[in-house]
Formats: sequence, structure tokens, C-alpha cells
Amino acid sequence: MVGESDERRPGEAQSTEVEAHVQSAWRSWLSALATDAEAAMAAALAYESLPDEGRDAWLDALEADAPDLGVPHVALYAPLLAVEPEGPRRARIEAAFVSAANADDRSELSRGEPRAMRGVARDGTHACVLIAPLYLDFVQVLSCRYTPAGGFVAVSHDPLRHSSDLGAVRDVDGVAVEPTPLRIVVEELAHAVLADKREQRTTPSALAAFAHLFVPHLEDAEDAEPPPP
Repeated sequence: MVGESDERRPGEAQSTEVEAHVQSAWRSWLSALATDAEAAMAAALAYESLPDEGRDAWLDALEADAPDLGVPHVALYAPLLAVEPEGPRRARIEAAFVSAANADDRSELSRGEPRAMRGVARDGTHACVLIAPLYLDFVQVLSCRYTPAGGFVAVSHDPLRHSSDLGAVRDVDGVAVEPTPLRIVVEELAHAVLADKREQRTTPSALAAFAHLFVPHLEDAEDAEPPPP
């Protein structure tokens, strides 16, 4: 028709530019999830804060964008699995990961075994660090001060760190630590758990993420004589 034009109106052009900018920022942020622990934590917290329809929209966007990002799919979905409870949506996340991930992605779920560092202060307080692989180069870190016979003094859990951020761990609250066989550290921590139970103290919640390491050692510790302070 006469007077029609293919040129966009000023408002339409501006809207298109904003949408393109938002899309570019979204894709850049998703790409960062493979290397930036803060971005991964932010993704988990942001997703957790959304209502059901917002989470569904997030997953719809991931399904559309993930194939073209060149990012291991585990980096995109693992932060969401950490905060999505059991149910249809969690099943959808797991199914999307399994169907989209290739063999190389699945091999990145966990690199190596947990490792430990340990030291003893002049006053007899023990200190340790447990570092457990999660996926890609991300790990979770547990730091403790304790005595095997007296229980825990302080416990902290960092649920998501990039291994490059750790550097060379040399101390825990000023107590020097060095590489130590994992079995020795876990046995000591198991005794500390039992010491707290004997005194009717609550087991530090930060230990929950490493609970699978303690079960056989707790059973052994219950039958053993309490270690010296």
C-alpha cells in the first residue's frame, strides 16, 4: 500500500536494540558459569528466588541458548540442580542435561578424589581443610578447627569455589596445614563428631555436604577408645 515502509519506527528500533543487549548480556553471563564461581553462585541464588513460572522461563531460555554457547552443559545446569528440590522441574533439568550433554561434558562432573590438609597448633587445636571436586574445575571446601576428643571449635563450608581461586592453602585461622591422607583427617573429624554428641552439642551443619565421607569412620570411631585431647 502507498505510504508503507519497511523502516522501523524509532520506538521499535530502540526496543530491538534493548532486547539484543539483554540477550547478549544473558549469553555472556551463561558463558561465565564455566569459570566464575561467583557467577555460578549468583545463578543458583537468582534461580532459587524465582517463582515457578520464572524458573520455567529460565529453563526454556537455557534450552534455546545452550546449544550455541560452546559451554559444557554441566556448567549451565549444575547450579540449578543445587537449589531445585525433588519434583517435575528437577526431573526436567536432569533430563535436559542428559539429553544435551555429550560424553566430554559428563566426564566433567567430578575430577579426582577429595583431598585433605591438616595441622596442629601449639595449644593442641587441630585444623584441617577438605577439598572435594564438584564439576569442571569447581570444588567445595570445608575448613575446621577441632580436637578429636573435645569436638569442634569452628567449622566453615564454602559450597562453590573455582580451584584457581584457592591458590596454595597454607593455614586455617593461623594454624599451618600440610597435605595429609584423607583417611587420617576424616577419622579425626569422626571422633570430633562423637565428642560433640557425648556433650549433647549439635553437629555443625556445614559437615552435611561431606557426610558421605564420615559414615564408615563414625562406625569405627564408636567402637574405639576416645583419643587423647
